Amino acid sequence: MIITLTPNPSHDQTVTLPGPLARGEVLRAESTLTQAGGKGVNISRASVAAGIPSIAVLPAAKDDPYVLELLSAGIDCRPVPTDGAVRVNITITEPDGTTTKLNSLGPTVSAEVLDELAESLTRRASTADWIVMAGSLPPGAPAGWYADLVALLRSGGARLAVDTSDEPLQALVDRLPLCAPHLMKPNAEELASLTGTDPERLEADPHAAAKAAGVLLDLGVEAVLATLGARGGVLVTGSGAWHATPPPVDVASTVGAGDSSLFGYLLGDLRHEAPAARLALALAYGSAAATLPGTTIPLPSQVHPDLVTVHELNLTRER
Repeated sequence: MIITLTPNPSHDQTVTLPGPLARGEVLRAESTLTQAGGKGVNISRASVAAGIPSIAVLPAAKDDPYVLELLSAGIDCRPVPTDGAVRVNITITEPDGTTTKLNSLGPTVSAEVLDELAESLTRRASTADWIVMAGSLPPGAPAGWYADLVALLRSGGARLAVDTSDEPLQALVDRLPLCAPHLMKPNAEELASLTGTDPERLEADPHAAAKAAGVLLDLGVEAVLATLGARGGVLVTGSGAWHATPPPVDVASTVGAGDSSLFGYLLGDLRHEAPAARLALALAYGSAAATLPGTTIPLPSQVHPDLVTVHELNLTRER
């Protein structure tokens, strides 16, 4: 069982252009696609498609079209009633795969709603293999709320994964090791912001990325899955470090690719795969997601870990 928390869900609207984006011009869209999205929800979608039970916890009215869409897709959605409509995020994609995102803040959340979300997770923690807390925090939520949840849930039996950015990510790291999740999934930019390194160097040099991820292990995190865009990703655990690269693909949209990668890792873990195989599955899921429009999450039949190249890294190597 994978339980996901999406504290700031969104209707993801993808606008596909037939040519390059031109600022200040009137452009005709080739197509538009609207999907119920959000990092945690994307992981629940992937989980259901792979036959793994999942519950999606999020703030929304029970009769919100967002919730009804998830239920109609077979996703066990447990909304916590809140004021305000689910936000809309707009993604503009160009033929070369360039993605431009316009993300809304979302409605302000009350302390009561935050408490109910936390209670919903706590009540189900003993039934979960993994609890995934993912995405931005809505207005009204303190930056340290994810750290608070990790501290609350660590004794509940489930393993905890966190995928966030900006102030919530920094607040979590500031409270390590007391609030250390079992897994963190930063991208190169997020990892660089935590370690004071150059994100372009991390993407270009898997050894540098793995050493930066190792800083989080020193602070109590058990595993770090760092996605490096087209350069693949690295996995660092207490038993070693690995770098993986997927085959070249025609990119349709990068939205949801990181979420798919995180699910791929969790799926490998639930299958008791070795770390290298978990990383291969993570990169295969992320690569498959990048070939699909909008926030579409790949089906297992579209995922090919056998095409991913994985090799172990020697972190004592001089650079």
